[in-house]
Amino acid sequence: MTADNQHIFFVDDEPAICRSVSQTLQRSGYTVSCFADADHCLQRLQMQSCDLLITDVRMPGMDGIELVRRAKCIVPWLPILVITGYGDIPMAVRAVKAGAAEFIEKPLQKQSFLAAVQAALKQQDLKNLLKGKSLSKKEMAILRLILQGRSNKEIAQTLHRSIRTVEDHRRYIMRKLNVDNVVDLVKRAAVMGLAETPGAQ
Repeated sequence: MTADNQHIFFVDDEPAICRSVSQTLQRSGYTVSCFADADHCLQRLQMQSCDLLITDVRMPGMDGIELVRRAKCIVPWLPILVITGYGDIPMAVRAVKAGAAEFIEKPLQKQSFLAAVQAALKQQDLKNLLKGKSLSKKEMAILRLILQGRSNKEIAQTLHRSIRTVEDHRRYIMRKLNVDNVVDLVKRAAVMGLAETPGAQ
């Protein structure tokens, strides 16, 4: 898999780690943007495309878990890796439950770290269909209600919209996510980290 044009966001409040990781990734052909805190990363995420987000768990201000949650709201299909020290494993597990693809233990070992990066980007193949097709806040709200099993009429009543408006949004959502039935919509939502497929643990 070529690293050409793949952009990685890396978040860590330690400048030395940012420099080291950035150099490692750049030598492997990736474009890297480093951030010292979660807030600046989220601001950039709203304006610039990103193929993979890597974040430390423990940081001043917003921690890695909250960053995962908020990043998933902005770009639901974005793969995220979290980096953690040995004592932070329970916290890292919570980050995975929040939507992170995997966590990597410190100290970072170059080969295993790059392997995790490549694996996360490879899993992006299906999700690449969704690039540039982000859902609006209204569409996200309607999607979540659809996933709860609500009918168009119930969604319209909940959001104080006409049934026709809900139907239109539903069509747009399915078109954006490249599905043509509710079953595939649920599966796609699971891939995006928005819902669990039936029977998932």
